[in-house]
Amino acid sequence: MTTSQEELLPGTRRALLHRIAVAQAEGRAPSLVAAVVRDGQAVWHGARTSVDGHGPDENVQYRIGSITKTFTAVLVLRLRDEGALDLEDPLEKHLPGTGAGEANVAQLLAHTGGLAAESPGPWWERTPGALRPELTDVLGDQPVLHPAGRRFHYSNPGYSLLGALVEKFRGAPWDEALRREVLEPLGLNRTSARPQHPHAGGWAVHPWADVMLPEPTEDFGRMAAAGQLWSTTGDLARFAAFLTRGDDRVLSAETLREMRTPAAPAELTDLANGSSYGLGLRIENQDGRLLVGHSGSVPGFLASLTLSEADDVAAVVLANCTSGPMVSQVAADLIRIVAEAEPRIPEPWRPLREADRSVLELAGQWYWGTNPFALRVTADGFLSLGPLSGGGRRSRFRRNGEGTWTGLEGYFAGEVLRAVRRPDGTVDHLDLGSFVFTRQPYDERADVPGGVDPQGWRGIG
Repeated sequence: MTTSQEELLPGTRRALLHRIAVAQAEGRAPSLVAAVVRDGQAVWHGARTSVDGHGPDENVQYRIGSITKTFTAVLVLRLRDEGALDLEDPLEKHLPGTGAGEANVAQLLAHTGGLAAESPGPWWERTPGALRPELTDVLGDQPVLHPAGRRFHYSNPGYSLLGALVEKFRGAPWDEALRREVLEPLGLNRTSARPQHPHAGGWAVHPWADVMLPEPTEDFGRMAAAGQLWSTTGDLARFAAFLTRGDDRVLSAETLREMRTPAAPAELTDLANGSSYGLGLRIENQDGRLLVGHSGSVPGFLASLTLSEADDVAAVVLANCTSGPMVSQVAADLIRIVAEAEPRIPEPWRPLREADRSVLELAGQWYWGTNPFALRVTADGFLSLGPLSGGGRRSRFRRNGEGTWTGLEGYFAGEVLRAVRRPDGTVDHLDLGSFVFTRQPYDERADVPGGVDPQGWRGIG
């Protein structure tokens, strides 16, 4: 993959290099590589290494740990989009007898299935997968710790089950299905279940001395769908662009938006940290910037893929050490550096191609009781409804036809907005899930639930 570093200003490139240099030095990482994606293209690649001579480039593989889960989630969402399964299907419907069958597919994707965080027995990331040949070995005697759907509890065995689900429907090993359905269509030729030359070796760095110990490289077997993959900054840059824009050969942009939408109840600590989890993706509000992605950590390697949809910037950071640099924070900092130094230039405003008079007459000011709202008709063909000032309930609405629209987000998601007309065809009021919006506060000409006092508005005296 050839990156175009000239697309970023020299000062921005130096700031990016400085950030990863500090991370590698202070984190005492044998090597650290990074990439930045803007407007769907890799625009910068950087590397720092403790080895003299040629440093790792965007084609050197590192193990990416739990970023693998996002790839697995893509495979499962493909099955849903094809109609092979429903996200509300209990696991028992498709994989009976696991002991974790009450959890549904969506709950496993969002880590709300109530399953244990880890596989029982010896540390699965540092021992051969052959020790756990069956799902029963991965799950153990007590796979469920919490009622399904009640809380977010990160679960590696949960994604092992999703990998088995993919294998059942595809009739092929998980990694073969991944290569055929995701890696090849997206051109991720340097992403694989097993290391391919050139690849970095994994190291443990002593916490109190500047010495290192090589980490074993194990095949995770049944746990592969939770953390097996190896990849490069070049491939992950392409994958980051896909997660933002979609690719109809793999998943649509609409399904990717669903993956990026919170799907798990937040713990108190998550609320304090401004973080949540979607379907195979972590969501975090950091200093007012919404970041989506996933991190990875296995013995010998650290990884992070992070994107900001609003800035149209993504970052990938990989290191070959068990602990040390905070790669997720480094990725967030790389996004911030680019977004602040070279803010995104918005697309030119363009008017609607056609103006529907029956829709245009809905635009303007409306009142829910005494609360003023503005309804706008936007160039994308949607309606946008929100309070005139301050916070409050707001949403965009997609047109259904016959004078109705469906809410797309927030409090009004899925609710139907309807223009209620008088016998002469003029608009009397808007009905939104039984909320009545009128042109004047408690408009006496409109059908207001509870009616309007016949004496009208008055003062105290």
